[in-house]
Amino acid sequence: MAFSADELRVLRRALAIALHPSTADDEDVSTCLRLAHSVDEAVHESARLRDFLLADLARYRAALPGTVAGYLPLLEEALGAGYQPAPDDLAALRALRGNAVAADLLARCRVLAERAVRAKLAGRQATAEPARAMVPASRTRLHALPGGGDAAEERRPAGPGPDRRPATPEPERERPVPTPAEVFPPKRKPAPPEPPRKLAAG
Repeated sequence: MAFSADELRVLRRALAIALHPSTADDEDVSTCLRLAHSVDEAVHESARLRDFLLADLARYRAALPGTVAGYLPLLEEALGAGYQPAPDDLAALRALRGNAVAADLLARCRVLAERAVRAKLAGRQATAEPARAMVPASRTRLHALPGGGDAAEERRPAGPGPDRRPATPEPERERPVPTPAEVFPPKRKPAPPEPPRKLAAG
């Protein structure tokens, strides 16, 4: 991607605005937005051209060996654009080993493939290592402050104090078992009738 002289001037102005935002005016902001829009369009166009290049590369590879004159330049261009050679490319280049250009591209693709395999293995080893349990910085800071987690644990008594023991209810006193005489008291005998009083003689 190449910038014209005007685009470089706008880019330089955008960097100056980033360092000193207070110096920006409306014209500078609109110019920077136009430059950002142009860069986005260039990125999209580059991705579209790369897709076309890879599609052509696949078609030429499928038609080998008759298309070797077009396949090798396309592969070299794709590698320059960051293309990772596929196993089909390595197999095609091995079949074209008699061609000097194909032999050079095969050596180049082997180096890129080995780098990709090493990077993949390194990524697997990094994910296979057990993650160490780390205390977040915020928790550590809270523990260091007065009243934090460690201070609360230090102030906590080793065992429950006498005032913290749950109060156990006193057992109820056993009531005496009533005797049969109390449950069934004896019937009192009726009192004998009083004798009739004699009338005094007058």
